[in-house]
Amino acid sequence: MAGKEKKGKKEHKNKPTSKKYTKYKIEGNKVIREKSCPRCGPGIFLMTAKDRVYCGKCHYTEHITK
Repeated sequence: MAGKEKKGKKEHKNKPTSKKYTKYKIEGNKVIREKSCPRCGPGIFLMTAKDRVYCGKCHYTEHITK
């Protein structure tokens, strides 16, 4: 029995939570969306980096100047 492995159900692994809820903010009774892409429309959000905002779908980029 030294060479046989334990058989049965696999161990349950939790999936990572979705990050789509980080794109919304609640202020009072209003839900405010983060900045969306001007080319793609209101359903596509822009990624916010340190020095730019970027759309992963159409590759639209806005550079933030200081």
